[in-house]
Amino acid sequence: MIRKAQLKDIKDINRLLYQVHEIHALSRPDLFKKDTKKYNDEELAQIMQDSNRPIFVYEDNNKVLGYAFCVISNHANSASLVNYKNLYIDDLCVDSSARGQGIGKKIYEVVLSYAKSINCYNVTLNVWAKNEKALKFYQSIGMDVQKIGMEKIL
Repeated sequence: MIRKAQLKDIKDINRLLYQVHEIHALSRPDLFKKDTKKYNDEELAQIMQDSNRPIFVYEDNNKVLGYAFCVISNHANSASLVNYKNLYIDDLCVDSSARGQGIGKKIYEVVLSYAKSINCYNVTLNVWAKNEKALKFYQSIGMDVQKIGMEKIL
């Protein structure tokens, strides 16, 4: 079952946040600290109360096995952009023990359906260039490159 996250899900979401962060820390130890996560419990609770930041979770046998953190943005009254609504996937994770079972695709499809239902123009996300598995996954579900970020480490 895929549904919006609830406060009771924080423990499971934390487990997954650590897994995502570990992938980032392994590929970019110059940027990411080991053995930490993106949000604390208070921040998670605040996000869950924000209608512009829905979190969708995949639950099986009362255990959260995946999530998508989303951020809804309205680009209205911009001097340079047309008026449009965007749903940004800030984070998508499937438990390491459940990968390869189609859970990520199911979560993405629910997010896509939700974005359509609230009249979003597009769904976007960022992925680290060294995260080849994630890149392949996003391409396999029909996402296209929108822009490329570049860096020069000094």
